[in-house]
Amino acid sequence: MTLNLLLVRHAKSDWDSPELPDHERPLNKRGRRDAPRMGRWIAEKGLAPRQVLCSDAVRTRQTLDLMLPHWPEPPVVEHVAALYHAEPDRILRVLARATSDHVAVIGHNPGIGGVADFLAREVPAHSRWVDFPTTSVAALRFDLGSWAELEEASGTVMAFAVPADLG
Repeated sequence: MTLNLLLVRHAKSDWDSPELPDHERPLNKRGRRDAPRMGRWIAEKGLAPRQVLCSDAVRTRQTLDLMLPHWPEPPVVEHVAALYHAEPDRILRVLARATSDHVAVIGHNPGIGGVADFLAREVPAHSRWVDFPTTSVAALRFDLGSWAELEEASGTVMAFAVPADLG
């Protein structure tokens, strides 16, 4: 069976209100611009997921909300508190429960970039792979029977982009 995974780092968040708890920080102007652009890129590449596992933080929810209108079909969405600032091992445990063969995980760094690096059999020749900047998207493909079978270097990177790549 083929499994397809999108790993998405939330768009750029706003730091103008230092009194806000980190979990409540919204997107800033650049984030509100970049998220729909990357949502269109996902659709144009035929990568739109059927299921989304999204951190429950405000900035991840807003990133998803700005991407959704550009996807051909609305996916099943689950907001998962455990994905908030999750380390790679926790992200993998959440992903192991996914029910679709085409899943997106929207989260935070360093966890989301760490999962991409852990799962990639061969990393792309892209200078931003290492730091996985805001609104980065990595698409990986796996020849596995279930998400619970994921292991290090088991995925092929099919695409990787950051907003600056879109011009």
